[in-house]
Amino acid sequence: MSSGTPWEPIVGYSRAVRMGNVVQVSGTTATGPDGKIVGVGDAYAQAVQTLRNIEAALKNAGAGLKDVVRTRMYVTNIAEWEKVGKAHGEFFGAIRPATTMVEVSKLISPEMLVEIEAEAVITE
Repeated sequence: MSSGTPWEPIVGYSRAVRMGNVVQVSGTTATGPDGKIVGVGDAYAQAVQTLRNIEAALKNAGAGLKDVVRTRMYVTNIAEWEKVGKAHGEFFGAIRPATTMVEVSKLISPEMLVEIEAEAVITE
């Protein structure tokens, strides 16, 4: 499943792949519908938009946030972990998937502060 971002055909990947009852969501950023980064300079706003994008990818694959069993968060400044963690908690506080957050030196665009990937298992 594609989200239409310009990087997908260049790199050769899909936003999400469903195999049976498992959905893998690729590293996702705060790209808005217009292709621009939402929340430039704001890690919290980027995390929220990124999680909305993941939620849309899951829905497109027949899953939902409730099906997520693991997330991985990549941030360019670990000092802002609480902002990213707050956003993650707003989406997953009741679900509580396994998760990881690591600092990376940079993402594909200098405006990007957060990238998140998710794994879901559909049980219904």
